[in-house]
Amino acid sequence: MQDFRNLKVWRKSHDLALAVYRATADYPDSERYGLVRQLRRAAEGSSRGTDSDFRRFLYMALGSLSEVECQLILSKDLSILAPELFERLRARIVEIRRMLWPLVERLTAASK
Repeated sequence: MQDFRNLKVWRKSHDLALAVYRATADYPDSERYGLVRQLRRAAEGSSRGTDSDFRRFLYMALGSLSEVECQLILSKDLSILAPELFERLRARIVEIRRMLWPLVERLTAASK
């Protein structure tokens, strides 16, 4: 298994996590332990050793992407997040999701 930091999808995911941290820096104090905490936790990730573990992690990453997207939609709908910033972040989510699925499929095919 190669170093996860060399994966383009990891670099893009890391950039998304940084963007989420920056975007939530200006959230109101009333959301500091609500939306901010949930968004930041969902945007974080980690490494796994084996292909099987890595494939499970990729599924968790896909779930986290959906969680981030839902929290961003909520933030936009509550007028905490500007619609333009929401759209930029959502475009990153869509791109990362499109990159993760082929990895999952490749690892699934290799395990058969």
